[in-house]
Amino acid sequence: MSRERNSGKSNNRNSERRPSSPKSSKPSFDKPKRTRGTDTPKRGGEKTFDTREKYVKGDLKLSKKPFKKFEKDEDKAKSFVQKRRLEKLTKSENKETIRLNKYIANSGICSRREADELIAQGLVEVNGKVITELGYQVQKTDRVVFDGQGITPEKPVYVLLNKPKGYISTTKDEKMRKTVMDLVANASPYRLFPVGRLDRSTTGVILLTNDGHMTKKLTHPSFNMKKIYHVTLDRKISKEDMQAIADGIRLEEGVAEVDAISYIDGKPKNEVGIEIHIGWNRVVRRIFQKMGYEVEALDRVMFAGLTKKNVKRGYWRILTDLEVNNLKML
Repeated sequence: MSRERNSGKSNNRNSERRPSSPKSSKPSFDKPKRTRGTDTPKRGGEKTFDTREKYVKGDLKLSKKPFKKFEKDEDKAKSFVQKRRLEKLTKSENKETIRLNKYIANSGICSRREADELIAQGLVEVNGKVITELGYQVQKTDRVVFDGQGITPEKPVYVLLNKPKGYISTTKDEKMRKTVMDLVANASPYRLFPVGRLDRSTTGVILLTNDGHMTKKLTHPSFNMKKIYHVTLDRKISKEDMQAIADGIRLEEGVAEVDAISYIDGKPKNEVGIEIHIGWNRVVRRIFQKMGYEVEALDRVMFAGLTKKNVKRGYWRILTDLEVNNLKML
């Protein structure tokens, strides 16, 4: 009897320990294997997602511009190139001595090979002494004279800036206003100067350099450097007024000659493009004011063949060797 009672008790205990619902049953690990390219169910619904879709459509699923990551990588590459150029300039600037032929070449007179010929001919003086030794090292404090004129060892630097509104185009301002020099403070180890001027409310392309010869060339009226502006007026401009501007508007300095003027494709009739070569003060604004229009926005999109393409407003870049050679050939 005791055995039967004990067995009965054990049976009751076992029955109590048995799961009363399938929820506590052991999970099954026999999951179906996923195959590539097949649809798998999402949680909380019957919608499916093809893993190939994200590779085919990319960011288009989120209404974003495709290949955005690659554009960021390209921007990083551009900034890296600019950084390397600046480091190269800074490294050469920090050297205590420099070869005489490089000193002459950096001044913009000639190449290093041609400088060696000038040195060999005895045409170069250092601190009042004629130097004919090739490879001669000079210090930055030395006075180097070529053809009777003192020269400086600064390597020419050319920086293109997309000027924003609210900055004046001078090296310093007595009223402590913002200048373009604040935007290019880290662009060069040398002191830069703006080539020409854009007034405070005008935006767009402006060149800064330490090359005095190039500055004189690009700003002298005899070279007729072309400039293109995007002009936004307070109202639509008629074809008759545009023709009158093309024929020439008389201002205080004389007749303002305009090389070309036209409407801008895809823009309202109050936005025009104008090409000029004269460098009178605020000449574009005064031309339209003479015809009874007010200029609401003025943006220089081209100067001496240089454009602001791929340069954001307020940012700068160093000119390439090809661009510098094109400027020298103008």
